[in-house]
Amino acid sequence: MNGSPASSTQRALDAVRQAPSMLTGLDGMDDLTDAVRADGAAAAPLLRAAVHDPTDTLTAVVAVHAAGVAGPTAAAVVVPLLGSAVPFLREHAAWSLGSGPPLAEAVGPLTAMAGDGGLLGTLARATLETWGSPAGASSRGASSRGADSRGADSRGADVGAGARGPHDDRGLTVAQLFLHADLDGSLLHAGKGDTGGIATLLVQLGDALLADPRVARVLTLSRSHHGQDRRPDDPLAPGHHYLGVPLPGPVRHAADTWHLREAVRDGLRRILTAAAPVDVLHLRMADVGAWAAAEVAEELGIPTVLTLAPDPHALIAAREDAGSLTRTTFGAVDHVEHLVLRVRLLRDLAAQAAALVVFPRPDLERDLRDLLHLDPGTEAHRLTVVPEGIDLAPLDRAAREVGVAGGSGTPPASRDALCELDALLATLPAERRGLPLVVSVGRLHRVKGMATLVEAWAADPACTLRCNLLVVGGDLEEPTDDEAEQLTRIGTTVPPVLAPARGLLLAGHRPQGTVVTWLAAVRRGRPGLCAPGGVYVSASLKEEFGIAILEAMASGLVVVAPREGGPATYVEEGVTGLLVDTTSPAVLAGAVVRALDLAAAPDAADRGDHARAVVARRFGIARMASSLADVYAGVLGAGGS
Repeated sequence: MNGSPASSTQRALDAVRQAPSMLTGLDGMDDLTDAVRADGAAAAPLLRAAVHDPTDTLTAVVAVHAAGVAGPTAAAVVVPLLGSAVPFLREHAAWSLGSGPPLAEAVGPLTAMAGDGGLLGTLARATLETWGSPAGASSRGASSRGADSRGADSRGADVGAGARGPHDDRGLTVAQLFLHADLDGSLLHAGKGDTGGIATLLVQLGDALLADPRVARVLTLSRSHHGQDRRPDDPLAPGHHYLGVPLPGPVRHAADTWHLREAVRDGLRRILTAAAPVDVLHLRMADVGAWAAAEVAEELGIPTVLTLAPDPHALIAAREDAGSLTRTTFGAVDHVEHLVLRVRLLRDLAAQAAALVVFPRPDLERDLRDLLHLDPGTEAHRLTVVPEGIDLAPLDRAAREVGVAGGSGTPPASRDALCELDALLATLPAERRGLPLVVSVGRLHRVKGMATLVEAWAADPACTLRCNLLVVGGDLEEPTDDEAEQLTRIGTTVPPVLAPARGLLLAGHRPQGTVVTWLAAVRRGRPGLCAPGGVYVSASLKEEFGIAILEAMASGLVVVAPREGGPATYVEEGVTGLLVDTTSPAVLAGAVVRALDLAAAPDAADRGDHARAVVARRFGIARMASSLADVYAGVLGAGGS
């Protein structure tokens, strides 16, 4: 085969097909792209055969992107896919063409696709933008350049209108973005839709950053709907400002917002221009908000910092290991979850970033190399390990106030929160009111494993006879698609009309202040309604770090947490909690029982105090803010020197 006209392409395709893992196969996209450039039109038959192989849809996706970089292969292989009946091929065709030269025969189909309301339309418009077609708005974003952007790196870009010297004493202005939440500092929507732990983090972190003398302004950016753009009186004044990015249409969950790229980009451009000078923009995930923000930051000359987590890399690897994701099913799953787009987008964001922040992991260097393909040695100059942090003050206050509950010293907010909890507990039958609570707090999303926890608890008599289960999170009245899926699974396991009688309490989302009060009550118990010695369970498929787990530990609760990811760096096995395979209901149920045993042991109070001390020493929000301020100041110093 070595002497054939397309020998390089054949070898690269074989490497993708025979790759030991799906992630390694996806990484073969670059080598296959180079081979296609070298082999030219002779590569087309091989690529066409790979694209239409239904048994290996991962290789099909890689082949589509490699074919898109060269005019002859793009015309022969990719353009026909614009009319394919296979959705994932159509999407990747529209995307991949943006990495090659303009093709007249593709403009018409792409223009028609551009009117589509989903990701397909967004990808088509991004390609037309890259080609400079009138059908696409004028833009040049790092992430819209398609699969062949590995050389893109704007770290040396001028910091534009925000340029300043490293000794400027006006103080840093830091912008931080989480598009998929309504953030205003109150955290009233915590646990609803996509408003999870990151929302709590950004609110508390923004306030903590201002305590550092180097930081003058924090701009926390999130969504704003129905034309109600949230603007402070003076966004240029020192302080923590919450700015809304106006989004059209109804509120959608994160996975269904890719079509909003242009609206997000326009909104961010207006906000960041009006708030100038902005010294650094911190991005945290590969979503439409980060995609649009990276484009605007490059345009305005604002350096970016990226919190780099192996998402969806770890998820792909875990599901491949479990057998739930195969090469045959990869294309269909990718069409729903946009795995390749997120992987490639994260790589582009990392290439553009002036600095990278990573969470502690049990084997960080291995994960950086194997999952993210970063060399910790060569990237050391811009790589900083920063644990997430929490504000312990509300948790300590809740512990004190729950301790005097019912007395005249209990503030109204805590009394109200406890009354709400007591009302829920009162729906339990009398024979279950002497049991402790197992509590889980978070979004109702399959990644968070709420339905899996209910299934595990309900299937094991040792669990159901030992405790009641309290699930806090989700919009129970108007659930999103993700929330509805979890509620359906929960309802199938325990019918709603029987839930309290069986010991299952669904509380829906609650404000952060209510949650911390409830955590304290789970530890101490409620007279006549639940016993002390409750525990906290995170049944997440993955937790990059785990804000809610830290809050539970700081409340003195024994925790059950996923053994993969960040929790393994701070949960002490058998002391402060248990690390388990949360994908196994039997293992999860067994861990709940063992955690209840730990919480009832004679030394439980001492271990609870130890857990709180560990969090205070290592994971306070002030410590996190100081570490990030060092990163931001370093970025500014490098840009201004």
